[in-house]
Amino acid sequence: MNTLTGKIGSVLTGAAVLSFAVSMLVTEGVFASCLSSIFIAIGFIPFMCSIAAINKKTENKAVGYTGIAFCVIYAAIIFLVYYAECTTVRLDPSLSNEALSIISFGHTGSLFFNYDLLGYSFMALSTFLMAFLVEPVCRKDRIFRWMLWIHGIFFVPCFFIPMLSVFSAGTSDTVGIVLLEIWCAYFLPICVLGYEYFKTKGMQLGAISKQI
Repeated sequence: MNTLTGKIGSVLTGAAVLSFAVSMLVTEGVFASCLSSIFIAIGFIPFMCSIAAINKKTENKAVGYTGIAFCVIYAAIIFLVYYAECTTVRLDPSLSNEALSIISFGHTGSLFFNYDLLGYSFMALSTFLMAFLVEPVCRKDRIFRWMLWIHGIFFVPCFFIPMLSVFSAGTSDTVGIVLLEIWCAYFLPICVLGYEYFKTKGMQLGAISKQI
């Protein structure tokens, strides 16, 4: 069941990442992108939890619990930011520019824009820690583990960029889109490799249960 949950989580996360990448290129506004991002978080939780669940080493429990905690923090922030964008910001035309400059993700440099980056910094921490729980049995698994570790580097820019005012209200949307497309191009293979990892683990566990 743990590997099945992992496969479902990795597929859902990958599909949402792909939807997010496409929506930024073919749709106007941010509604489709924000909705896709919500589902990235929904899939990411079982994705990461399953990595921890199939690792049976007692000495890895603290790392797993910490990674899951960061995963939950990421998801909570993302739900808050993008659900506000899909509902209140999109549906309430009476909101003033001052209010939108605070709660609208679409306003570069707004409070919720900065919260969004904070959320993804916790996502990066989660993947970095979860990489220590991956038990590779083939080359693809080793690549999967290294890609999770390298993704942890995103913590630094996501956490500190809002403090340095790198993105402000005058920053071109094109810059943000290009950076996000690069992230999608990197994270989508993680989802594919994650699915393969759970598939391999499921086959191993099935073989062991037959022997017993």
